[in-house]
This record gives sequence, structure tokens and C-alpha cells, in this order.
Amino acid sequence: MDRTHDFASLGALIQPRSVAVIGASADPSRIGGRPIRWMLEAGYAGRIFPVNPGRTEVQGLTAHASIADLPEVPEAAILAVPAAHVAGALAELGQRGTRAAIVFSSGFAEMGEAGAAEQARLVATARGHGLRILGPNSLGLFNGRTRFYASFTTTFETGWPHDGGISIVSQSGAFGSHIATLARNRGLGAPLCVMTGNEADVSVGEVIGWLASDPATKVIVAYMEGIKHGPTLLAGLAAARAARKPVILMKVGRSALGSHAAQSHTASIAGDDLVADAVFRDSGAIRADSAEQLLDFAEVAAHGIYPSRNRLGVMTVSGGAGVLMSDAAEAHGIEMPAMPQATQDRLRAVLPFAAFRNPLDCTAHLVNDHSLLDSFLGAMMDEGDYDAILSFFAQIAGTEPFGTALFDTLAQMRHRWPERLQVLVAVVNEAQRRRYANIGVPVFEDATRAVAAVGAMIRLGAAFGAPPAPRPALPAPAPLPAGPLTETTAKAVLAAHGIPAAPEQLCTDAAGAGAAAQAMGFPVVMKIVSPDIAHKTEIGGVLLGISSATEVGASFATLIERARTARPEAQIDGVLVARQIVGGTELIMGIKADPVFGPIAMVGLGGIFTEVLADVALRQCPVTTAEAERMILSLRGAALLTGARGRPPADIPAAARALAALSVFAASQGSRIGSIDLNPVVVLPLGQGAFALDALIEPGAPPD
Repeated sequence: MDRTHDFASLGALIQPRSVAVIGASADPSRIGGRPIRWMLEAGYAGRIFPVNPGRTEVQGLTAHASIADLPEVPEAAILAVPAAHVAGALAELGQRGTRAAIVFSSGFAEMGEAGAAEQARLVATARGHGLRILGPNSLGLFNGRTRFYASFTTTFETGWPHDGGISIVSQSGAFGSHIATLARNRGLGAPLCVMTGNEADVSVGEVIGWLASDPATKVIVAYMEGIKHGPTLLAGLAAARAARKPVILMKVGRSALGSHAAQSHTASIAGDDLVADAVFRDSGAIRADSAEQLLDFAEVAAHGIYPSRNRLGVMTVSGGAGVLMSDAAEAHGIEMPAMPQATQDRLRAVLPFAAFRNPLDCTAHLVNDHSLLDSFLGAMMDEGDYDAILSFFAQIAGTEPFGTALFDTLAQMRHRWPERLQVLVAVVNEAQRRRYANIGVPVFEDATRAVAAVGAMIRLGAAFGAPPAPRPALPAPAPLPAGPLTETTAKAVLAAHGIPAAPEQLCTDAAGAGAAAQAMGFPVVMKIVSPDIAHKTEIGGVLLGISSATEVGASFATLIERARTARPEAQIDGVLVARQIVGGTELIMGIKADPVFGPIAMVGLGGIFTEVLADVALRQCPVTTAEAERMILSLRGAALLTGARGRPPADIPAAARALAALSVFAASQGSRIGSIDLNPVVVLPLGQGAFALDALIEPGAPPD
């Protein structure tokens, strides 16, 4: 097994039976003293071995002068020593047989090249002994389930985490500790938090993989600032998905850094965050936009109800709140089908002035007749057939006698339909909130937050209900021509791998261009061909609608002159003459070589408005034809392809075949491809095909 996917080895790190504290302090407020204080106060059952050459006793425990003097081999160790002493300590621990080390020490890769080199030395030392490293520059970890508090965080000054099934992993120590504190203050059970720091060895993805098999973990919360180990993260997310454990993650840094440096349109669109977003979605993870939302989603997910269908029913005592929640549902892609007409008619006979379509606005009359709660909610469950019910009862839910009637009704609903998600929007006190939580009904004061959480659970249900998309087999990588690829060369390479282009011919003189145009039939397109001119339109290097032999000759001369004027140093191979395809719908297809996740396939609305509209779908390569078709149909502008406003349906199957073939080609080439840009790909009416009208291949790194 690849070392980075050895999830089981983290057991010695997260739940060790003994721990040495190197640099232990007798002062419980210092970095080397806090972990000992926390473990002693919490009642850690394992053995603690302080190492401090200047003391014989630390916080009531026998201190040892060195690692060599330890009476037994500690399963894990905490390093609270200056950076210069870390490598030596790791070597000694490895020689003794310690399996994991938590390195608080800073001064490594976060400090620049010299620090990065020293960090690499730590990793080499540790791996030589089979020793796992958390950090360096880590706030550590805490596992309230075993009372292993290997952290110098101050959060325990105000209380211990609650028991429960939420586990946290964070690259940032301060933010991870912050999330854990917020969870505790909300009454959520989040007793485990691993803070990975510099991730010299153990990464967020690997911790997710370990938590996927941890029986005590039901929900995984993750915070990331960057992704250093893409394959490990994907493996961890896949393990969590297979175990039906939600991963709720927050990744900051949404700007597409560095995308402007690439020449192709694809690289400028498929920025780092767009790629990460697509990969998270495909892996079944749910992305949160804030710490509040991170915990909102985790709180609801902890109840373990993930709707198998996208059907939300809303019951409200406020028409305005119903409109608000309907708007929010649409924004989150949640469907709110109407109640059956017969049900609406029957309920209207009971309460003529209410609205029963969906939302069901039962009005304040419920205050007078509590029995309507059971009638209306039961109808939504039985006849509305909703997978999730969101109820808005504002402050009256916290008053009596209505509050008791509402609680009893929702408790009965949970008993009768345990597989249905129920969420309440109300103002209640903390004791009432806990009572609702105990029956599996999360409570929100903000209706829009509640809707967002329901949407997250629906997406989780879809992810758990569908197997991961299959990956097509990859052929052996075909050799690519040396040097920069012209449009004609790029099209020839792609055509050999199943991506068709329109009929065309490279011509080196006006006479040849005229003959080619006559043979193809007018109108034609003419383009300059040069390995040194990637984007021809920027120099006026594309001429459309040429309809006669006379125009061909003049156009040939114009293109050559424009190229030589704009780029006098450029190598000019000639002029490409192609049959101009009339009609159809333009797409852009492409590949971006993402440094974390490898080749990424992209499809979007094409032509000159590609960057403006930014209507794109992304997937990690390779994709099947079926998945490629789903990508195309997921575009906001997909109606242009399916026959909107009297347009003939486009040949989406042909476009999907081309996109899938492109993804397989890119995946087989790996790092050899920097980016591929097909813009536009014209999709003709159904049965007539899809053709790449322009192609740009930017080489990547040469194979090892």
C-alpha cells in the first residue's frame, strides 16, 4: 500500500496507549506543560512519560532525563522542543520503536526554503523508522473519547468537549481549536480534533481516511487552506463515502491563483478553487462557506438521516417565511413539489383560509386548534410523500401550551417516519433545543440556514445512494510530436483519439488554398498556422465566410501579412483552409493539468463569451460518455442544446463522446499535457455530429 494511504497507521497517533512528552514543563501554562495538565485533569488512562533533563518530577509525574532513559517504549510522543532538536529526537524515538510523533515545534517549511529542507530531513528520518509525524508547526490533537489531550490549546480552560460522533480535522491549529470550541458551545458532540499543521507527513486526507473506519465517528468536519496530497485526499473521501460518513468541509482560498499565467482559455477558467469544488462534489463531500455553516451541516448530519430523494415539504405559520424558504430552496437546488390536489381540497375543507400547495401555510389558527398539527403534518408525510419536512413556528414553539403540543407531534412523526428528515425553525430555550435534538429534530432560528442544511443532507443522500462514477480504462500513452503543436498538428493528434474536426487542409501558397477551398465548397474559414501564435484571433489571424476563389487569394495574403507584422519572429507554417460549418451550438471543451488532482476535463458554453458567462462543468479525468453527457446537461445554458425556443435538439451524444475521448486521452498522457483548448466545438443537430473547429495543446512536463 502507498504510504500516504496507510490509514490504519494513524491509530498510534490518535489513540495511543502511552505517550512521552519531550520538552515537558512543570509549568502547566507553558506549551510543554499544557498537554500533561490536560491529560491529568481529564483522566487519560495511558502512561505519560515527561522528558526533561533538568527535572526529576513534572506535574507530579516522574521525569526522565532523555528518551534513552524511558522505562518503556512510548507508542506516541509529543515534541515541544526548539526546531534544531526535533530531528535528533525523532531519530531517538524511531530507534526506540515509537510509532507516532506530534511536533509542536515551528520554524520549518512555513519559514521558507531552508525550513522546508529541514522539514524534508525530518520526514526522511521518521520514515526510515516507520514513525508517523503530525506537524510540524501543529497545535496537536485531542481525543476526548480516550482523554488523550495532546495539544497546547487553551480551549479546555472553559470546559471539555461533549461526547458525540462529530470528529474534526483541520490544517490550521487555531481555527481547528476555534471550530471545536464553537461546537462545544453549541452543545454538539465533537470530542476529537486533529490539527495537521505543515502536513510534512500526515495530511487532512489521511485523517479523513482513518476516521472513515473509526466506529465512534459519525460525521467528519474538515478545514483546509490548501491541498498538498490530492490522491490521499481523494482516497480518504472515497473511504468516508463508502462508509456512509458525511464529510463537511470548508476550504478557504477561493481565488484562482496563477491561472493568468497559462495561455489557454481552459486554464484561465478552471482555477484552483473551481477544480477543488468539482472534485469535492464528485467525491460526495459537502462544502460549507463559513464556520457557522460548517457546524450547521454537521449538527443535522449527526442525526444520520440523508434523504434518498429531492422532495421538501414546508409547513409554516407565516406566509412571508414560506416565501423566504421557497426562495432559499430554489437557490440550493431543492425541489418543493405541490401537495396532491385531492389532499389540498380535503385540508381546505377543514381550514378554508389556509394555503395547502407547498408551502403549507396553516396560519395562526394552530394556536386555537393544536390537533391540526397532527392532521397537517401527517398529510404531508402520508400524501405529500416528502423526504424532508421543514416546519416554521417562530417564537410560539417556545410558549405553552403550544410548545408541548408541537413537541409531542414531532416526536410522533419521528417515531412513525424515522427515515424522514425533520427540521424545525423556531425560537426556543436551550433545554427545549436539547429535547428536540434528543428526538432527532434539529432547531434553527434562521430559516435560510435551515434550508441550506436540508439541501446539504439531500446532496449527501444522493452521494450515498449512487456509486462513484466509473473510470474508463486508459490506453498506453501515445507519443506526442516534439516541440510546440500547431492547430493542424493538435487536431491530427486528437482525431487519432476520437475527437473529430471539420474537413480542412494546410496550404503554403494562395493557389493551393484556392484549390482546397474549391474542393471543400464555399464558404470556408482561413486561419494562420504558427507554433508561435497560440491565439490567432488576437492578431486577426482568422477570417470567416470566404465565399469565392478571389477572396481566398486575397485572404491568404492578408493573413500572412498580419502574422508577420504582429509577430515578425514567428515561424509561419502556412494557412489552414477549412469548410465553414453553418449552424449548430458552440461549446468549449478542454483539459487543465491541475497540480493537485491531475488532468481535469472542462466543458462549457463556447465562442467569444466563454470567460464572460463562465458556465462550465468540471470533472477529474477520465470520464465515461455517460458522465460527459451529464456534465453537458448540467450547464445553465443546456437548454440551448436540448431544443429551447424551437431550436432543433443538438447532437449531445456526439459531444459527450468527444468530451469523454478527450478526457481519456488527457488521463493517458498525464503530466505530458499542460492544457488542451477546443474552442469552439460546434454541436450540430441530432445525428449530425460534433466537431472541434479550433484546437490548442500546451505541453506539460516531460515523462520521467
